[in-house]
Amino acid sequence: MIKVGLREVNIHFSKYMKMVKKGSEIVLTDRGSPIAVIKPLAQKEGSPEDRIKLLEEQGILQKAVKVKIPMHRLISISGKPVSKIVIEGRENRI
Repeated sequence: MIKVGLREVNIHFSKYMKMVKKGSEIVLTDRGSPIAVIKPLAQKEGSPEDRIKLLEEQGILQKAVKVKIPMHRLISISGKPVSKIVIEGRENRI
């Protein structure tokens, strides 16, 4: 476990993140008093579903919510169908 001041971590953030990736734990201090710990996430074996469930329990992920989108009314208009207008437009370009 390494104790580091906020100013030092701010200046050399990438250096300390590399240390965390390698497994080190960093204790952040403010004027010598510990205020937070940065540590690597635990790599647990298991199915993707198990990992997703764990992340949901930790509050990192939230389940998707189904949203009902209201269906719009169909509007009928007079004249040619749009498909015929498009076909005619394509034929005129040739």
